[in-house]
Amino acid sequence: MNPSQSLGIRLTHIFFFFFFIQFLFAQQVRESAIRGTVKDKEGNPIEFATIYIKGESSGTQSDAKGNYYLPVTPGRRTFCVQFMGYETYERQVEVKPGEKVTIAVTLDERRYDLQEVVIQSKSGVQRVNETAYNVVALDATSRYNSTADLSDMLNKVSGVRIRETGGVGSDMQVMLDGFSGKHVKVFIDGVPQEGVGESFGLNNIPVNYAERIEVYKGVVPVVFGTDAIGGVINIVTKKNTKKWHLDASYSYGSFNTHKSYVNFGQTFNNGLTYEINAFQNYSDNSYYVDTPVEEFLSLKPGGGSKINSKKIERVKRFHDTYHNEAVIGKVGVVNKKWADRLLFGVTYAQMYKDIQTGVVQDVVFGGKYEKGHTVMPSMEYRKQDLLLEGLDVTFTANYNKGITHNVDTSSYEYNWYGIKRPLNMPGEQSYHHLRWNNNNWNGTFTVNYHIKDIHTFTFNNVMNSFYRSATSLLGPEAETYSIPNETQKNISGLSYRLMPGDKWNVAAFGKYYYQFVSGPLATSDRQDDFVKATRTVSTTGYGIAGTYFILKNLQSKLS
Repeated sequence: MNPSQSLGIRLTHIFFFFFFIQFLFAQQVRESAIRGTVKDKEGNPIEFATIYIKGESSGTQSDAKGNYYLPVTPGRRTFCVQFMGYETYERQVEVKPGEKVTIAVTLDERRYDLQEVVIQSKSGVQRVNETAYNVVALDATSRYNSTADLSDMLNKVSGVRIRETGGVGSDMQVMLDGFSGKHVKVFIDGVPQEGVGESFGLNNIPVNYAERIEVYKGVVPVVFGTDAIGGVINIVTKKNTKKWHLDASYSYGSFNTHKSYVNFGQTFNNGLTYEINAFQNYSDNSYYVDTPVEEFLSLKPGGGSKINSKKIERVKRFHDTYHNEAVIGKVGVVNKKWADRLLFGVTYAQMYKDIQTGVVQDVVFGGKYEKGHTVMPSMEYRKQDLLLEGLDVTFTANYNKGITHNVDTSSYEYNWYGIKRPLNMPGEQSYHHLRWNNNNWNGTFTVNYHIKDIHTFTFNNVMNSFYRSATSLLGPEAETYSIPNETQKNISGLSYRLMPGDKWNVAAFGKYYYQFVSGPLATSDRQDDFVKATRTVSTTGYGIAGTYFILKNLQSKLS
């Protein structure tokens, strides 16, 4: 028996087990239910409204479109809907055995709050934390309008370590339970962020841009369609449904650091909507460091120098300026019969970064720098209850065109005092001006099918194509290197989740991976000659995750 057949048998056993459990619970499901929508007087859907039957402990919540589904026992009941800032909705309703009653609820705003009403409803953070996966969700709203960025929040998560080599805009490494680099993937609203450029690094994105941050460790849901064995960081952005909104912040700090953020948008009565997000970071990064200092014995080219490694001096960084700017614009329609959200967007981002030192701090530069820009068109389509109740579809796509310049053409060398002297040949480290051309395309397609909030089937497919070429701009004519880097990936996943109540839930899944890689391969130890090499890999994987609430605030997980 080959490995694929063995895996297929194991997956068959797992899914047969869950379908057997499904059959048992199906016998206990109450067929009578109340369903409908919750909206305000202007027709805007209300999310997280609490829907319940008076005198009973169970209830449910409305989703992002205002939809709800509440199983009930047959008979005459008092149907209630509550949401903070609105009058409580009550209505007597008669539900017959097997009947599904539809009630469209319109809530009236409460004009006078004489006392605080505490409604226990689950936020997006709570719902993520209560899943079977090893995940931590952070509420970003508590840090709004502060100087914090997303990396500052992630540093507070157990098992997450953010390492930065310096100040604003410095190189950053995310470590998740010991894994780093390509083993940890970053997503924004479920869209992979591979190749989007430095402007969208976690240490550059302001907290105001996010609603929450989800950190998945180890096993991750199939909706992310990723090959990250270390885990996933998913940034969930704000999705304003108000007619008009504006949010802006600005901060100033040490070393001439400026950070600003603005978000504004509008949704019209006909469903047309637009939104603009923009942010920038700037810093001189002129802080002090303790290091040995090279002394020039002569200011002539090739003049000697000396350095006493035992003599440590405090000097100021003088060539470490960094700035980045990004603008994200989206326009489309919301709350239509054929689409909850259909948005088309364009993102433009740029960055500039001085390079102060090499690998070791003793080596100092005064002319090296990097710069780049990115243009990214995108689209997003989401629809709940497409064609039939419980069938949700999401499709996203983006194309990222990025250009980065790495420049070392200075005719001078520098020491930590900021003194410079001419070089015999240009180039502080290695004379070059390289232009990297990156082309990255992503497409994700997700289908969720919910059966009475107890059973959820999910199919996800992610396609990714990456192409990079390098060009030297030093000669009289630009010279493009003959062997580019190219990667194509496709990851498909299928999962089933059983959630019979708030006490426990369990999920099983299978994934299929395909990857094609092409790029230069050195034919000698000196790496002065290359040939084109290609490789194709395909494999399958599977997993299971479960959670059980021992007490109300004590949860156990296993995956």
